[in-house]
Amino acid sequence: MKQKGFTLIELLVVIAIIGILATIVLASLNSARVKANDVAVKSNLDNARAQAELFYDSNSQSYLTVCSAAGGISQMVTGANAQGGSSGTAVSNVATTAASATQAVCHDSAAGWAAQVPLKSDSTQSWCVDNTGVSKQEPSATGLPASAFKCA
Repeated sequence: MKQKGFTLIELLVVIAIIGILATIVLASLNSARVKANDVAVKSNLDNARAQAELFYDSNSQSYLTVCSAAGGISQMVTGANAQGGSSGTAVSNVATTAASATQAVCHDSAAGWAAQVPLKSDSTQSWCVDNTGVSKQEPSATGLPASAFKCA
């Protein structure tokens, strides 16, 4: 008499194939997640540029304190920093602080501002935006120097 069903070996082969496929899919999803975080960093900083212009118009044509004042861009830079997965200080609005691979910085003066946030996909790279319209990726180590109000 012939029995119906699967043998133990057939079941183990199917489970192994499903496990391999699941591993491949999860690895691809992780890569997409990291890229999505970088896009979120760039988007937050692009939105910060628009907010900074509104701040400029409502503060006597001055960017001074745009990095720290209510109505400024501090929350956007902080949000970008969180999306980038940085473990460093969220925002430094002290113009004498240079950017680093683990720290988002925002410098402001009456005439200009610049903000830089590390990217999640590459810890040696950051995204920098400023009031002149520059929005670009640059090395974290040589990015926004102390007392700079424009991206390098």
